[in-house]
Amino acid sequence: MNYTKEKRICKLGLWDDTMPGISFDIDGISNFCHLQQKMMSDYPRGEKGKNDWMLLVKKIRQRGKRKQYDCLIGVSGGVDSSFLLHIAKEYGLRPLAVHLDNGFNSEIAVSNIEKVTKELGVDLVTHVINYEEIKDLFKSYMKASLPWIDAPTDLAIKALMYKIARKENIKYILRGNDFRSEGKQPTDWTYSDVKQLKYVHGKFGSGIKLRTYPTLSLIKIIISGLVNKIRDIRPYYYIDYNKNDAKKILINRYGWQYYGGHHHENIFTKFAMSYWLPEKFNIDKRKINLSAQILSGSISRSEGIEELTKPFDTKENIKMTNEYVCKKLNFSEKEFVDVLKSSNKFYRDYPSNYNLIYKNIKHFKWLIKSLYGFKPMSIDSNEMIK
Repeated sequence: MNYTKEKRICKLGLWDDTMPGISFDIDGISNFCHLQQKMMSDYPRGEKGKNDWMLLVKKIRQRGKRKQYDCLIGVSGGVDSSFLLHIAKEYGLRPLAVHLDNGFNSEIAVSNIEKVTKELGVDLVTHVINYEEIKDLFKSYMKASLPWIDAPTDLAIKALMYKIARKENIKYILRGNDFRSEGKQPTDWTYSDVKQLKYVHGKFGSGIKLRTYPTLSLIKIIISGLVNKIRDIRPYYYIDYNKNDAKKILINRYGWQYYGGHHHENIFTKFAMSYWLPEKFNIDKRKINLSAQILSGSISRSEGIEELTKPFDTKENIKMTNEYVCKKLNFSEKEFVDVLKSSNKFYRDYPSNYNLIYKNIKHFKWLIKSLYGFKPMSIDSNEMIK
């Protein structure tokens, strides 16, 4: 399959006209590309990035004086979060590691977390969601025919980190997000919030109460930032970070193991990315990730195009993953086929806080920046990608 001849494709990356909200300028460069370039300009690496990071390190240390921990890091066993623990300790920080167990962790991921935290002497808090609750949420999102069915995990991780940060009086949450390797996904592909989660669960769930599933309302986020003074920051925005180099360090120093693909450390996430999205929605999130990596110079454009011609995984592995997920969710074969064939929906088809947040975002830039300690990509994307 010749990817470049089948779609209109950005001249500098792999963003194409299958993506909601995409547009091209007279030179054939997409608005997604312009967004990526703006973020790279706003958050340069090199000497400027290192200086900005050192200022943050100084603030973290100062606000964490005489406390057991001065920052909190969510860990999954993946490259980004594992290496972030390594970086934090390298800069003399005292992180508390937090892990969310959604019932689908791979054995490799669990082992990686244990190896890195033990070797670094970092305390680890693991929150286990009652499996019946998370199972009901995953099934609800699938029955709702939404693209990003792993949203309950993402929302729970954020809620858990803020909850523990408040409890332990930790003022800084460090996250392993890296826009240079991940890019910005179209809103239609990934958006969800706690208001939507509660609606979807109420409409498509079995009625089970969410007693162990952590939630974070919009009001709690604002209170956490303005009252508790908690800041949510992204170290990889500033420091030189190469995922392949990070893997080598993790393997050599900690005996860490690679799990085979982007976000494959969690079996449900792997299922969502390698089967649910491409099979039901014809969505390949790798286009975004690879485009970001091309612009950052970590791969060439031809390497990115070649990568997109490869399958997500072997047919055997995808089949095994699907069977495992269906069995674990108690989906019969007919139920699963019916869900796959049902009409595709998107975030705008169900109630959410999206309009409340993003239609008024220009009036609340000061608030968002104070909550995060930096300008999130969503602010510029809201203006540049319609």
